[in-house]
Amino acid sequence: MTTGDPTTGDPMTTRRPEPGEPIGARSLEITREDLRRYADASGDHNPIHLDDDAARALGLPGVVAHGMLTSALAIGVVAEWAGGADRVVATSIRFAGPVVVPADAPAVLVVDGAVKKISGDGSTADVGLAVTCGGSKVFGKAIVTVAI
Repeated sequence: MTTGDPTTGDPMTTRRPEPGEPIGARSLEITREDLRRYADASGDHNPIHLDDDAARALGLPGVVAHGMLTSALAIGVVAEWAGGADRVVATSIRFAGPVVVPADAPAVLVVDGAVKKISGDGSTADVGLAVTCGGSKVFGKAIVTVAI
């Protein structure tokens, strides 16, 4: 959908996407260090994101990634496909399951999706996402609307 402008390095749209067009699957790693950095940046130091014992005490299998971090990473995949973060105009995400981040290895978030529909005036596209971690669904429903 995009190519770079050789004079500025800025992405530019070269054609309109079609319904059903895939955005291309990406695998993204999330580590415990990523969670610590995100907690510091966001101010969200909820122990379920940083301490296995605290997470297990609440019935979780272990430390889980912040939902906003997970959604931002997934939205970033669509933004890259669309030509930049400034193309994202709306998001709608429902969480279906946690992203458990082991202490000794990264969690691998798999983000895939396809264009679901193009607006009547052709100005936006809705991209439906399928996001999994360890084969389990992370989002129940996820739509990212981008300007085209």
